[in-house]
Amino acid sequence: MKIKNILIVFFGLLISATLGFSGDNFSKVASSTPELTQKGKSKMWCPICGMNLKIFYKTSHASKLTDNGKDRQYCSVRCLLVDMEEYKIDLKGVKVVDLTTEKLIDANKAFYVMGSKVMGTMTKVSKLAFAKKSDAEAFAKKMGGEVVDFKAVLKSAKESLKKDIAMGNKKKQKKVYPMGKKIFEKMCDKKIDPTTYNEINELKADIKARKLCGDLKSPKKFQAVSLYLWEVKRFGDRANIATVKVAKDEKCPVCGMFVYKYPRWAAQIEIKGKHHFSFDGVKDLMKFYFEPAKWGDKFKGMKKNFGKISVTDYYSQKAIDGEKAFYVIGSDILGPMGNELIPFINEADAKSFKGDHRGKKIVKFSEITKKLTYDLDK
Repeated sequence: MKIKNILIVFFGLLISATLGFSGDNFSKVASSTPELTQKGKSKMWCPICGMNLKIFYKTSHASKLTDNGKDRQYCSVRCLLVDMEEYKIDLKGVKVVDLTTEKLIDANKAFYVMGSKVMGTMTKVSKLAFAKKSDAEAFAKKMGGEVVDFKAVLKSAKESLKKDIAMGNKKKQKKVYPMGKKIFEKMCDKKIDPTTYNEINELKADIKARKLCGDLKSPKKFQAVSLYLWEVKRFGDRANIATVKVAKDEKCPVCGMFVYKYPRWAAQIEIKGKHHFSFDGVKDLMKFYFEPAKWGDKFKGMKKNFGKISVTDYYSQKAIDGEKAFYVIGSDILGPMGNELIPFINEADAKSFKGDHRGKKIVKFSEITKKLTYDLDK
């Protein structure tokens, strides 16, 4: 594709897909092969918003998750901040693209030009990085803006995060979701189940690899249908199902992840006479069940108050009694935290799933031990 066409796609995607704002005619597209830190088929897209990292390469940031060492790469510092709300990220290890060389550099040593004429990525205020202060100053002289460090960039991004998210959501609801719905209904395989993916970039990689929406070449349309599937259909199709109900602010007490993002895996333990705790999978629920105090002093002595346990039936996605469910372990289906105890309302469904997905064993709730639970992490 010629650079002129790439720029047209870039601005169409940026404006129409709600993920950018008006500004100077400046390309963020990688001039050559971009440096990508993520692995696998989904490495080309931001795991937070699904944006193409080659198209938004010049504002790209990369991090490594503290708990598991997994590499993450984002279209913008805004998406880095969103990821930090859920995962532990060591800011000392964050990298950013140097606008001059287009190589990843230490963000903490970078010189950022903030607030130039260049349109922001996922925000109104642009933030572009340079390895050399002289390059940053030359850019600011030409394009405007202030030369600042990474701390100042984070502070500004944090202050505008809620407004940026609200503005993006408003535009998506008005334009992107309707467009995505039309594309899905006209071009896509109706059997696509967005709840089977743990990240939007995984969804996009599978749609592309298996051509689940035909030969969809337009990045703008690809982003629109992906956002519709991920942010609307993933939850909308469950509206009339008796699911495990999870509020948006509920985090798993074991891993700290937002549980509502993973509806297929949601599980809960009720606390008698009080409230409940939600988990992004049965594995984390069982870790908490066996040793609640391990996850915080405030949970000491809580096990005696445990009430009903609810888990999500893998096939129907309905809330079922966790103590009566059947669980498949060792299958080729991974949850948000990797290998899982996958629940089913009856043994026949569990056997069917075990055969289809190379499961190793079916267990009842009473047969789940602490050792079995932790062995799933190996």
